[in-house]
Amino acid sequence: MAKPINTCVLGVGLAGLTFHVPFILALPEVFTLHSVLERNPQSSGGKVHDRFGVTAKIHRTLEEVLEDPEVELVIVGTPNQTHYSFAKAALEAGKHVLVDKPVTATAEQARELGALARSKGLVLYGFQNRRWDSDFLALKRLLALPGSSPQSLGTLLEFESHFDRYRKGLKGTWKDEPLPAAGQTFDLGAHLIDQALTLFGRPNKLTAFIQNTRGVGSPDVDDTFTIHFHYTTGPTRPYPFTAILRAHILSVRSPQLRYIVRGTRGTYVKYGLDVQEDQLKVIPTPKAILEDSYGKEPEAIWGTVENFEADDATVRKST
Repeated sequence: MAKPINTCVLGVGLAGLTFHVPFILALPEVFTLHSVLERNPQSSGGKVHDRFGVTAKIHRTLEEVLEDPEVELVIVGTPNQTHYSFAKAALEAGKHVLVDKPVTATAEQARELGALARSKGLVLYGFQNRRWDSDFLALKRLLALPGSSPQSLGTLLEFESHFDRYRKGLKGTWKDEPLPAAGQTFDLGAHLIDQALTLFGRPNKLTAFIQNTRGVGSPDVDDTFTIHFHYTTGPTRPYPFTAILRAHILSVRSPQLRYIVRGTRGTYVKYGLDVQEDQLKVIPTPKAILEDSYGKEPEAIWGTVENFEADDATVRKST
């Protein structure tokens, strides 16, 4: 059996403690939490020990991480504007790299990192955790149903994917600052775009409306976006198809809309958000990730499908 991968997590904020450390600890046969980058630990064991009771080596600087010969994999969970420089430095030091979305602020930077990783025979991968959201996985199964299934949506006509919320003011974090890869499109949009590309591939055309709706903070930091992916007709697509990706910062609704998918034989509607992030913030032990209750949504926010019956007139509703 292969030796577990010695892993160092850069950053012990929300990303590190919620989306990375718990899964590393839950999979000891695959990963070892060798170390973390924590510049100013407030306790002898740092935030990882305070949260999970686990001792990991604490590096105070990125240079210490890169000079540590035992570190094999570096996970970049630091603010967006550092992703490119930290990932590049780790690759140049001979480390494999997993980097939070957005990987970089520009396509040119991403291509540069990809070429660097290939030249050194290293793995570089973008972390897209919402590919494993329970509602997204349910949607993938729904769209994979054969046309003969009574729940089939038929030929798709339109797809809407939302991350709406209501927030009048700024949070006061680095996400509000006019820095590289700042704003909602780089933050929430990266998830919606990735999910749409995973489901439907690259569009033929793209239209985007990106703005600072509230007029607070820097006008260069967007808080709302609507992106249209346009897919033209073809051998496997008899109708033009549009994927609408949206995040509005002043949306008054509870629960918020998540998906609407329209097809020639049915419509799928989903409200509410995947529960994993909230669960990860409070789990008593990483082993809870492996329990059956992890990632299970309450029935109150299950999606619903409305389909035509065989008579093409009667509509049947199911969850």
